[in-house]
Amino acid sequence: MKAAVYQRTGDPAVLEVIDRPVPEPGPGEVLVRVAVSGVNPTDWKARQGDGSGTPLRQGWQIPNQDGAGIVETVGTGVDAKLVGERVWIWEAAYKRQWGTSAEYTVVPARQVVRLGAASFDLGASLGIPFMTAHRCLTVGETMPDRLDVGALTGRTVLVQGGAGAVGNAAIQLARWADATVITTVSSSEKAQLAVAAGASYVINYREEDVVAETRKIVPDGVDAIVEVDAARNAEIDCRVIGANGSVAVYAGNSDSKVTLPVRSLMTPNVRWQFVLVYTLPTVAKAHAVFDVAAGAAAGALRVGLDAGLPLHYYPLAEAADAHAAVQNSAVGKVLVVTSDQ
Repeated sequence: MKAAVYQRTGDPAVLEVIDRPVPEPGPGEVLVRVAVSGVNPTDWKARQGDGSGTPLRQGWQIPNQDGAGIVETVGTGVDAKLVGERVWIWEAAYKRQWGTSAEYTVVPARQVVRLGAASFDLGASLGIPFMTAHRCLTVGETMPDRLDVGALTGRTVLVQGGAGAVGNAAIQLARWADATVITTVSSSEKAQLAVAAGASYVINYREEDVVAETRKIVPDGVDAIVEVDAARNAEIDCRVIGANGSVAVYAGNSDSKVTLPVRSLMTPNVRWQFVLVYTLPTVAKAHAVFDVAAGAAAGALRVGLDAGLPLHYYPLAEAADAHAAVQNSAVGKVLVVTSDQ
């Protein structure tokens, strides 16, 4: 099989497309013929490491956590009825060598989810972005721990950066759950994407006062904030969060720092929560997988330009270019087409 592999950390050029044997699924595992692999920021960050070009302790790594394809065969202890099923994959490469940037990958059976009639493009886009967004929307003390139709009725959510992959996922999930969604963007083009995703209100932070506009919409403050850049937005977040609200921070540079006004956040019992999908509590992760799968099955979750998430396709031979595109902040979702299905 063909696989994109790196043996040392570094820039996208360390990725090579080589031939490798098709892996055999062990006990509790499944072999998936991958159709599409999704690229996320954590994929290129893991590949780059500290930039020193350090050889990998395990020798080699196939990157990319998310993907979609068809179950080819299963290991012992796995229901054979999974064979032939269209599935989406989450966390394929977390603490494992077999990511999705290959024609085949092997993963624990619990990390494949039936996709039904939904597209492989959607399946390869669900894992990290939608599971991260799910946690951001459910971590607050006054927020539900599950998402479904009506779960967020009467609540208002602010999504900082609504044109990004997680921002888009947060808008879609929140609207599916009947929340009022306010989002911020940096351009009119990104505003159109946020509207396509389903945002109720869009604020261009380069042209408008986010605090003033948000308080016009919800004078008592928002119930939850999905935060892409706390170092830049902390002051805004503190001024628009409502009583018992939560600010969920899911991204940031390693040197980012946040300064918070303790007393003014203590009085309304505001929660600041940092979110990394890989280390979520087991129950929270299980809820995210189940609810995201339900949203996809219901047709509530979408990808593509009409969903506010433009798709950028790369063949497996150009996996390095796909990583570079995400590293250079491509707007939309970068997908690697690994095989014809």
